[in-house]
Amino acid sequence: MAEGAGDSGRGRVTLQDVAAHAGVSRSTVSLVLRDSPLVAAETRERVTGSMAALGYVYNRGAATMRGGRTRTIGLLVCEITNPFFAELTAGVDQVMDAAGCATFLANTGESPDKQERVLQRMREHGVDGVILCPAAGTPAALVQRMRDWGLPCVQALRHLSARDGDYAGSDYRLGMELMTEHLVRLGHQRIALVGGTLNHSAWADRRAGFAAALKRHGLPADIVLRIPLTRRAGMEAAAALLARPERPTAAIAFNDIVAIGLMLGLSDRGVQPGRDFAVAGFDDVPEAAMARPALTTVATQPFQIGGEAASLLLRRIADPHGAPERVIVPTRLIIRESCGAVPRRERGRAPRTA
Repeated sequence: MAEGAGDSGRGRVTLQDVAAHAGVSRSTVSLVLRDSPLVAAETRERVTGSMAALGYVYNRGAATMRGGRTRTIGLLVCEITNPFFAELTAGVDQVMDAAGCATFLANTGESPDKQERVLQRMREHGVDGVILCPAAGTPAALVQRMRDWGLPCVQALRHLSARDGDYAGSDYRLGMELMTEHLVRLGHQRIALVGGTLNHSAWADRRAGFAAALKRHGLPADIVLRIPLTRRAGMEAAAALLARPERPTAAIAFNDIVAIGLMLGLSDRGVQPGRDFAVAGFDDVPEAAMARPALTTVATQPFQIGGEAASLLLRRIADPHGAPERVIVPTRLIIRESCGAVPRRERGRAPRTA
């Protein structure tokens, strides 16, 4: 067990000093530093009190050299400004904190080059593992490369391979099918999919679910507007949708941020979301319920995904050579006010629900 440092005026404080002050053995102090459950709560409190009184500082670097673990992990997300990733981060942090691990958060900004630099820095700092939401354009070979590095990795929200490596995510395809089916049952026959300029597994799954639901009803799935995932882009998309010769009557956005922007853009043009035009989002971020009208969306449970990804990583760190695991969190349809609009021929009739 590593020794520590104290007030420079008194010299270095050692484990033996702490043990003598607390009236326990040196091995008991070591167990307290390792968060061992073998130490009684009263004894642990007495030892930590002695550490504070003597100014003992745990030398984690020396302990790491002996034990090979830093009790730190890396979390790489694609777009830190999206509140969805804040929920994911909170889920990761809750599980890691309970396990006595610290989480280092990094934003790649959808840049594979920056992602590579961050991964290299995390390797240099000796993190025990990484939770990675791969930036768009990341080569599938990265999974094997990280395995060759001996760096445990869990992919979250997006995967580079449908079969290779550990993964925690949401059932995007089913969620999009549920939402599209709901709008079709309300009577909509021209439904747009809005948002997303980058190609990755989360986009592919959403697109597949949208197309599958419309195909079941013999409806076209060709109204796809690929725009950046921002409120402003959503606002500007309203004009493009309304200008189409065969104007859609409903739109499903890639995420709630785009959907909220789209509702603002429609309102600016005198088209009332939920009355004149149906709008739906995806993710169910906290802002969705507070939008006006409240946003119909698909709950993808980012907090739960974060927790599942963290638990997966802890298992992979403990068993580096075990079989890959994949955790898919179910999605839920959340019906609010923004999809209340029905085509003109359907008005006056009771809307059908999914």
